[in-house]
Amino acid sequence: MDKALSGIRILDMTHVQAGPTSSQLMAFLGADVIKVESPWGDATRKQLVDIPGADSLYFTMLNCNKRSITLNLKNDRGKEIFTKLIECCDVVMENFGPGVLDRLGFSWEQVQKINPRIIMASIKGFGTEGPYAAFKAYENVAQAMGGAMSTSGFPDGAPVVTGAQIGDSGTGVHLMAGILAAIIQRQRTGRGQYVECAMMDCVMNLARVKWRDHQRLDHGPLAEYSSQDFEDFTPRAGNDSGGGQLGNAIQCKPGGPNDYLYVVVQEHVWNALANRIGGEELLNDPRFVNIDVRRQNQGEMWELLTEFAGNYTKRELMEILNEIDVPCGPIMSTRDLANDDHVKLREMYVELDHPQRGKWYNLGCPMKLSDSPVEVKRSPMLGEHTDEVLSEVLDYGGDEIEDLKAAGAFTR
Repeated sequence: MDKALSGIRILDMTHVQAGPTSSQLMAFLGADVIKVESPWGDATRKQLVDIPGADSLYFTMLNCNKRSITLNLKNDRGKEIFTKLIECCDVVMENFGPGVLDRLGFSWEQVQKINPRIIMASIKGFGTEGPYAAFKAYENVAQAMGGAMSTSGFPDGAPVVTGAQIGDSGTGVHLMAGILAAIIQRQRTGRGQYVECAMMDCVMNLARVKWRDHQRLDHGPLAEYSSQDFEDFTPRAGNDSGGGQLGNAIQCKPGGPNDYLYVVVQEHVWNALANRIGGEELLNDPRFVNIDVRRQNQGEMWELLTEFAGNYTKRELMEILNEIDVPCGPIMSTRDLANDDHVKLREMYVELDHPQRGKWYNLGCPMKLSDSPVEVKRSPMLGEHTDEVLSEVLDYGGDEIEDLKAAGAFTR
């Protein structure tokens, strides 16, 4: 079936999370993603192993819909194959440390000579230029240095990382956008180009509303923040909504770690909400008569909402508030989501079968295209498609493949 990215071939040298996130999304949309692994394999195959002898969930959940080949790029015959793959691919992706590909003889300048139309897409912690360029980066390091941690958590507590992997997976999504933009430009120019995403840069971009608030501080306090103790930087805001409307997580019964409903109190729903919670008395309370005074007294407002919520579960309270058009949503645990009918309907948690693992679940594709439906397929075994790619893509015959194997092109 023709899909959105059918005809695009990607040579994916990325490993761990950021790059594989990007290439997996493009594989979902129909790109032929050839995952090039060293003879040792992507390190995540053996990280956080839960079933002895099987590829870890860390690997399987980031590498669906790809083909895997092994190449020894320190071997001359391995380099020969890699060069031929560059010649016939649209994109080569990498997230090695600075200088690694250069030392192997495949700098961007050399790759561009081999195939002037190719797009080389790189993920670095801090980019290839600047004082931090040589620093190592991981998810939480990127969150720390990109401004996310300093603005996450409660005002009187330590900075915290987000559960969403905005440093790794967030950068992967940015890289995909850059790759697709380069492909579109190539249609006009006929030339490839170098695309780079730095994890620190991408975290900064995802924290853009905090940069909005950073500049607003020059003109006075931020009225929507529950704490009004400001310095010269954007503070931690706990569960404040961070927007023009007031919002917070309200604890419900029976009081477990995720028995909360996030509620947004818009100006035009206040009367209905106040009437449902406290009747005429709350409707006429001067502390809450409009959004300006509610901001000043939001602590008391949240206390009244929490007292009311203590009579209901988060699902019951969601139903009550939806009846009066109050935006809200329950805090969903991973267990909640794994069993949620809406998630199943959206095909965001799909069951797969793996020759080593047996049955397991993978996240689906969050992008829904009417003419490019996604069938999620299991991750490949290490080198599973080596012979297939060599014969189908590079037209090597059986005897040639055996010669390459004997020469150590695919092994240590």
